Amino acid sequence: MRFATKAIRVAQEPEAAYQSVINPIYQTSTFAWNSLDEVPSIDYTRCQNPNRSALEQVIAALEGGKQCVCYSSGMAAITAAFSLLESGDHLLMASDIYGGTYRLAHQQLPRQGVKVGEFDSTCPDSLLEAIRPKSKLLIFESPTNPVLRVADIRKIVEIAKAKGILTVFDNTFASPALMNPIEYGVDLVVHSTTKYITGHSDVIGGAVVAATEELGQKMLDWIKNVGSNPSPFDCWLSLRGLKTLNVRMRQHCENAQRVAEFLARHPKVELVHYPGLPSHPDHGIAKKQMRGFGGMVSFAVAGTEQQARRVAESTKVFILAESLGGVESLIGYPPLMSHAIMPESERLARGITPNLLRLSIGIEDADDLIEDLDAALKTV
Repeated sequence: MRFATKAIRVAQEPEAAYQSVINPIYQTSTFAWNSLDEVPSIDYTRCQNPNRSALEQVIAALEGGKQCVCYSSGMAAITAAFSLLESGDHLLMASDIYGGTYRLAHQQLPRQGVKVGEFDSTCPDSLLEAIRPKSKLLIFESPTNPVLRVADIRKIVEIAKAKGILTVFDNTFASPALMNPIEYGVDLVVHSTTKYITGHSDVIGGAVVAATEELGQKMLDWIKNVGSNPSPFDCWLSLRGLKTLNVRMRQHCENAQRVAEFLARHPKVELVHYPGLPSHPDHGIAKKQMRGFGGMVSFAVAGTEQQARRVAESTKVFILAESLGGVESLIGYPPLMSHAIMPESERLARGITPNLLRLSIGIEDADDLIEDLDAALKTV
């Protein structure tokens, strides 16, 4: 089966008892045993649930992995990946990374005896200088949040594998519809399923897709031990959303391209970050590596912090809110939202300037989105 068909048909046969086309919600904490000699395949929802199992099978199929384990949030999924680290180990983290990952790495891991180093994911050779004798795990993302740089996944993985380092890739921004990092040798792919996979801003969830059964079992053991499982209803909602991922991503990409081109021509816009623009520094690798340029656009207002905030607060179609990946368009201010945890000096070093705004482009009419931004920019 091809991508769009997998999203609708994998692990989604009509339910046995009544032939329900849509699987029922198994809103139960426990499952009955026929006898003590017959251990059921699913016996307790912390460990597994039919709704979670179906969602995991679909995501694994879409990413091309051996096994998927779903968690209660994207950060729970990243924490599960970090559980492979032990005291004395060294984590390599891309300097251009989501603020929540940055916070977890710098606040929590040192308490567990794990040291953290950074490298520039847009320059794979920088990894050679960052590797230490105890380097065990590497995490990066692409396109990056919020300035949308694109990493050469294959080159980074080749360097890491040569040194025996496991690779973790956050594929939230691209989604499985646009890119499958396991094809490039990545060991673990993480997602905030809150975003494009679910796609309707009504679920918090996460997933880890493992390239091998051994790593998949470790991710499953972690969820059993710590109980970071998603609810059956959240899994049911995510599976419902996932059915339309292919068509949603197509519209997200089409709208984002039009919005980015409009902003690039606007006299009150200083800079636009979008891999689909030929002017983007990583346009070439994005074309080679991705099946679309995504639904995220960031831009710097030609003006001050106060003027950028005024634009963010003046839109009518775009909703001022955190998060991304839903069918509705959102406008955010990274210094106070996704990257508030970072010191200002760190943000500036990553291109997160006080006049930067981030857009999650939804699937509304693109003309409405453009007119809305144009009206907001007229307040500057």
